[in-house]
Amino acid sequence: MKVVNLKQAILQAWKERWSDYQWAINMKKFFPKGATWDILNLADALLEQAMIGPSPNPLILSYLKYAISSQFDDFSRDLCVQALLDIMDMFCDRLSCHGKAEECIGLCRALLSALHWLLRCTAASAERLREGLEAGTPAAGEKQLAMCLQRLEKTLSSTKNRALLHIAKLEEASSWTAIEHSLLKLGEILANLSNPQLRSQAEQCGTLIRSIPTMLSVHAEQMHKTGFPTVHAVILLEGTMNLTGETQSLVEQLTMVKRMQHIPTPLFVLEIWKACFVGLIESPEGTEELKWTAFTFLKIPQVLVKLKKYSHGDKDFTEDVNCAFEFLLKLTPLLDKADQRCNCDCTNFLLQECGKQGLLSEASVNNLMAKRKADREHAPQQKSGENANIQPNIQLILRAEPTVTNILKTMDADHSKSPEGLLGVLGHMLSGKSLDLLLAAAAATGKLKSFARKFINLNEFTTYGSEESTKPASVRALLFDISFLMLCHVAQTYGSEVILSESRTGAEVPFFETWMQTCMPEEGKILNPDHPCFRPDSTKVESLVALLNNSSEMKLVQMKWHEACLSISAAILEILNAWENGVLAFESIQKITDNIKGKVCSLAVCAVAWLVAHVRMLGLDEREKSLQMIRQLAGPLFSENTLQFYNERVVIMNSILERMCADVLQQTATQIKFPSTGVDTMPYWNLLPPKRPIKEVLTDIFAKVLEKGWVDSRSIHIFDTLLHMGGVYWFCNNLIKELLKETRKEHTLRAVELLYSIFCLDMQQVTLVLLGHILPGLLTDSSKWHSLMDPPGTALAKLAVWCALSSYSSHKGQASTRQKKRHREDIEDYISLFPLDDVQPSKLMRLLSSNEDDANILSSPTDRSMSTSLSASQLHTVNMRDPLNRVLANLFLLISSILGSRTAGPHTQFVQWFMEECVDCLEQGGRGSVLQFMPFTTVSELVKVSAMSSPKVVLAITDLSLPLGRQVAAKAIAAL
Repeated sequence: MKVVNLKQAILQAWKERWSDYQWAINMKKFFPKGATWDILNLADALLEQAMIGPSPNPLILSYLKYAISSQFDDFSRDLCVQALLDIMDMFCDRLSCHGKAEECIGLCRALLSALHWLLRCTAASAERLREGLEAGTPAAGEKQLAMCLQRLEKTLSSTKNRALLHIAKLEEASSWTAIEHSLLKLGEILANLSNPQLRSQAEQCGTLIRSIPTMLSVHAEQMHKTGFPTVHAVILLEGTMNLTGETQSLVEQLTMVKRMQHIPTPLFVLEIWKACFVGLIESPEGTEELKWTAFTFLKIPQVLVKLKKYSHGDKDFTEDVNCAFEFLLKLTPLLDKADQRCNCDCTNFLLQECGKQGLLSEASVNNLMAKRKADREHAPQQKSGENANIQPNIQLILRAEPTVTNILKTMDADHSKSPEGLLGVLGHMLSGKSLDLLLAAAAATGKLKSFARKFINLNEFTTYGSEESTKPASVRALLFDISFLMLCHVAQTYGSEVILSESRTGAEVPFFETWMQTCMPEEGKILNPDHPCFRPDSTKVESLVALLNNSSEMKLVQMKWHEACLSISAAILEILNAWENGVLAFESIQKITDNIKGKVCSLAVCAVAWLVAHVRMLGLDEREKSLQMIRQLAGPLFSENTLQFYNERVVIMNSILERMCADVLQQTATQIKFPSTGVDTMPYWNLLPPKRPIKEVLTDIFAKVLEKGWVDSRSIHIFDTLLHMGGVYWFCNNLIKELLKETRKEHTLRAVELLYSIFCLDMQQVTLVLLGHILPGLLTDSSKWHSLMDPPGTALAKLAVWCALSSYSSHKGQASTRQKKRHREDIEDYISLFPLDDVQPSKLMRLLSSNEDDANILSSPTDRSMSTSLSASQLHTVNMRDPLNRVLANLFLLISSILGSRTAGPHTQFVQWFMEECVDCLEQGGRGSVLQFMPFTTVSELVKVSAMSSPKVVLAITDLSLPLGRQVAAKAIAAL
């Protein structure tokens, strides 16, 4: 067909769907170089064709883009500019495209070009207005500027347009840079204009443009809430059970909670302080109280320093901390109770520490101190003189922190040059509560592992002396004994992981590490009394038995202490057999046990360690003599012929023995009275009520916690014991059942906040069970769908997302001390559940095979070529042998299947809530988020759900760092 004029060309192009290239070739026939007079015909034709359909064909934008790029750098032609502005007015708030993904990306780019042109046109109009004002003829320029700003406002007020521009920005970074330059230039010109209305309109448009790159990171904060039980419980859990945990891990966990729950910073910091004061008040006297003091006054200020780096500005964070303290000062009863418990002004010490760390200005510190001082004058007075001479633990802990550093330096010195001087330092550490103070300070400041390493080195150094006299031999024996006892105490108080060194190939494992791993009883650890570690060289055993039985006291010179510690178990077996067979009398046993504990307490510890393992294997009527021997070893020795610091060493020894024997004494219903120090050495031991099923205990304690609205330290320990006894699946499954029973919305929300914090006891394993077993079971069994209705279904969706996000963000890091103690599920369990080969359906996906009609539900007609399981994680080559990655990938496959299914019900509503929560919690579904495991084809299914059919949702759930992710997002948004 011969093209007669421009209008006919437009009609032909519309009918035949010319490409940009075809259009460009044909345009040359109508636009000789430099000719612009026919643009009005072009504009008229475009407008006429735009009216044909419900929305402009994407070709219109490409025509417009061509016209702009080839003809309209000259903004002085008023009629031409006006025609183009009219075109923009036509399409700018109702763009759509139902074509291929590439065409949708083309739409994004065309819109970006149109925005750039519009900004330049606005700047040119503003410049003309300024020149017109100077010349006294402002009318023309003002009218054109108003038209430009109106189009800008109309284009940018559409969230859909801003989303398309967001994608275009990622596609063409250089074009976005040009837009930013045009925006700056426009701002400079408008700054000189006197018309406030036009200037305000331009500023609003500029704000909208600048918000495009960050349009996914804006979340409304919860200003109506004042209490946040999750933050409270996380702090209590860390302070009670994980003082040695890395500060960075706690910071990341708290930041995750803050973001997921949209907590304002002042209330977030306030909740941290509230939890710390509650922990201080309810902590049992003794070691636990010292640990809480160190946690509050040494570790938490360091946590806040790291949180400050996560905030947008130092000044803002300092103001938020000040605001948090202002709120805290209003909680007078809490502060008064803390002051009474700690025998000092706790707030004063806390403010000083925050001031030192740069968390508060000096003026703020002084102001807050003055307010608290005035408030304390009205506090209930303590009995005069009752605690006047007792130094507060806070002061002692703060002084202990630099002492730890000095001791570490002392321990670095050559032990052979001045062993007596080192012994003097260690002797002072044993007196009173000095050791626990120093260990708490070291644990809270991340120095405990280094502390333990120094004592392991010292213990290795003192195991054997070649040529020595009596005095050096006694010093060596004391250094060995003190270091051994200290290391046992550290392992029992803070976990054996603190002691273990990093695995080094070829390096010899130190004696204490070997003994601790194979011979030392711990909670949940079963020892074999016939293990080779308890069966050393028989000649050494015989000589040790003879020494213990015949000598009046233990010899020290040239004694190999590590050999003695390893041989004592076999020696005790010989002695026990002799006693049971009547060869030895009870008086001989007393002499032997006095010899064992008379010089070095570590021998008694090693002996009892074996006896504990031995008693477990005996019948009820065979245990008496073994238990009697434990009693003899635990009792005090009344003798003047002991080594230095004996009383101090015995106190630590008895504490170690009591903890070692606790399990076996409970199981054998036996009582052994250990010498009392006046403080409960095991405050959280044996908390479960006797003769009650553990499921009853679990439901009862959860109901109490839910009613109260927060988790206390005692409850945390009960939950931990139940988790240990019942296993992760039992624990998680029963608590989820309790959640699904709740019918009141406020109760379900509180339950989610509390359950999340309880699950932090072992978040990784709980998440695997929840996402890999419990949720798929609920979603694929129609008889259970009713339990997923609102409000419990919404609550479960929220909890599942919180667990998924927390586990995924932290599972690359180290497991915490408390989590390492628990049995880890074998990775093969998850590989058999979710096979690697996508061709062979996994067990989980076979559950869906009853829906025969749903074979192709995941792929839309335009995307049949794309694999239904292809996700961003595969393009990022994420390790799919990792159990959590496998579970997430299969869960999102199940979600995709449910969304495309023809069967609707509470399970489809649950999936919607799950995805909404993902969007609400994530700043962007980019690389590294759980949403990277969602198949790309899920996006087109999701936008069919009314609540999810918004541009922001599409941007949030797709990985925009990938070209394919941007295409999927552009296609879904352009079709909205």
